[in-house]
Amino acid sequence: MAIDQARLTEFMNRFVGDLGATMAAGNIVIGDRLGLYRALAGGPLRPHELAERTGTAPRYVDEWLRGQAAGGYVEYERETGRYRLTEEQAFALTDPDGPVFAPGAFQLAVGALRAEPEIAGAFRSGEGVGWHAHDTGVFDGCERFFRPGYSAGLISTWLPALDGVEAKLRDGGLIADIGCGHGASSVLMATAYPRSAVFGSDYHPESVAAARRRAAEAGLDGRARFEVASAQTFTGGPFDLVTTFDALHDMGDPLGAARHVRRRLADDGTWMIVEPFAGASVGDNLNPVGRVYYSFSTFLCVPNALSQEGGYSLGAQAGEEPMRRIVTDAGFDSFRRVAETPFNIVYEARV
Repeated sequence: MAIDQARLTEFMNRFVGDLGATMAAGNIVIGDRLGLYRALAGGPLRPHELAERTGTAPRYVDEWLRGQAAGGYVEYERETGRYRLTEEQAFALTDPDGPVFAPGAFQLAVGALRAEPEIAGAFRSGEGVGWHAHDTGVFDGCERFFRPGYSAGLISTWLPALDGVEAKLRDGGLIADIGCGHGASSVLMATAYPRSAVFGSDYHPESVAAARRRAAEAGLDGRARFEVASAQTFTGGPFDLVTTFDALHDMGDPLGAARHVRRRLADDGTWMIVEPFAGASVGDNLNPVGRVYYSFSTFLCVPNALSQEGGYSLGAQAGEEPMRRIVTDAGFDSFRRVAETPFNIVYEARV
């Protein structure tokens, strides 16, 4: 074998970075769960001081801090032996209700990786692994990962970009939130438009129970209701707006879902489809965001779709044209991209 030493060194550097990132994921989840980041946001601390504030063991905290500093997640002050968070690190690591919350993504990743034996078996059999079969960290992490992006864009940008929808919701409309998970998007819409009612649905009973708790905690007085149902069987309507958030590509029968959405929409209704950001080809997606989504998709999206009837397994990087074909084949007359972020694309479908 003729080994190019420079290329080998480049690859080994990538390997070391990935190995460190893999192990760091669990440490980030621990830092969030035990309140280490939040305590450190109050100002520079030595390891024993951080341990005292969080009720943790100093030796563990000391090692954790060293790894966090090596990875660039906290700063180390050589002169004082203290550790601290920059404003930017604190912004991304300590506020689960802010526009960015990195620990949620790592919670999702760690939860997904617990299914490695089942996913490896699915590689051999070709069978699916349903969303419901995963560790609870997947469900909690999914909400905590996606909610900040929805909080930042849904009310301020995405809904106003839809033709005539915001006025309907201000006056009092009916919204169906399909694949609602823990109800983050449902609660956001019901809170922002107090004259409107939101009917969320998800096939996962535990997620629906969580969504009901979130709505009750938000004091929505029955304006956000939830049922256990698939995208092909949800009830109610006719709806002024139907939404799917990072869900259509996960379905084994997205065309059946699209046809059911069309039947449940009012004559002048709108379907807002929020999907992961993706280019038109594999080559367009060979970048850091594409890597994240392809990796999650291998463990979550494709296995879930293959566990369902329908014959589809679009994956998280399906892109715009497959979505357009599904919407058009379901009988919608128009389909357009109305907004995008580094992580999502928002589409509008109308009859």
